[in-house]
Amino acid sequence: MLNLFADWVTYGLLSLAPKTLLAGAVDFFIYDTIKIFLLLVAIIFIVSVVRSFLPPEKIKNILSHKNKFVGNILASLLGIVTPFCTCSAIPLFLGFVEAGVPLGVTFSFLVASPMINEVAVVMLLGLFGWKVAVIYIFSGLIIAIISGVVIGKLKVENLVYDFSKNKNINQLGLPSLSWKQRFVYAGNYTLDIVKKVWLFVLIGVGVGAWIHGYVPADLIAQYAGGNHWYSVPLAVLIGIPLYSNAAGVIPLVSVLTEKGVSMGTTLAFMMAVTGLSLPEFLILRKVMKTKLIIIFASIVGVGIIFTGYLFNLILK
Repeated sequence: MLNLFADWVTYGLLSLAPKTLLAGAVDFFIYDTIKIFLLLVAIIFIVSVVRSFLPPEKIKNILSHKNKFVGNILASLLGIVTPFCTCSAIPLFLGFVEAGVPLGVTFSFLVASPMINEVAVVMLLGLFGWKVAVIYIFSGLIIAIISGVVIGKLKVENLVYDFSKNKNINQLGLPSLSWKQRFVYAGNYTLDIVKKVWLFVLIGVGVGAWIHGYVPADLIAQYAGGNHWYSVPLAVLIGIPLYSNAAGVIPLVSVLTEKGVSMGTTLAFMMAVTGLSLPEFLILRKVMKTKLIIIFASIVGVGIIFTGYLFNLILK
């Protein structure tokens, strides 16, 4: 339905010529903007309703394990079973922060959720076999866990903005709330969040759409292909400005491997697109200070680069 609407606006209403770079960029922008806002509204609303049944202290107790390493593992595993893109994973990230879950644990979730996707696993399994799919899962999980542990050790809680105006739900007597009260709370919270991030979503998707339309796979293969030592970090840098979920970038992964780009370099590119996207940073900028975004991106980026080299070594 969204595809049909995006096509109608692009090729019908705007009368753009099919298969042109501009048409591809505009079609991508319309489709992904609507999709992300629908996901944001739905996910924030549903999560808010669920949170109205769960006292923040209970959420905190589940993920704030005495052994913080266990908390990072639990958050990463939760990220795997919540197949959100980076933009739609942020509302849950905010919920964890507000509940008092340790920051490092919340970052483990934020890394794992977009990076490891069950649809992508199935597609990788079908295209490249079980070995690639298994390494992809475990490498993404390890990156998420280690990134969260390192950020937790840095004690950077002061770099996260106080993003909630709705903490008074803690005093509403959660079990006694009526469904109407829960829906009103969820609606108000959803509106508050969307009003704060909508411009960043548009800017982020706009950047991703422009690059999606104007940066062909041949260009990526030309500069990141081959067995050069710089292929993996270059692929990661190329992937950062793009925007897609893991399942959406798999077709490009297939094209790149067909053009001779090594598997490790290709999957490092895919992980950068899903876990380090520029649109994600633009939205996170509304939530945290630039210094923390740089720390987050650096730690995850190093992990992805290491994984890319490891893939190239194992899958020769």
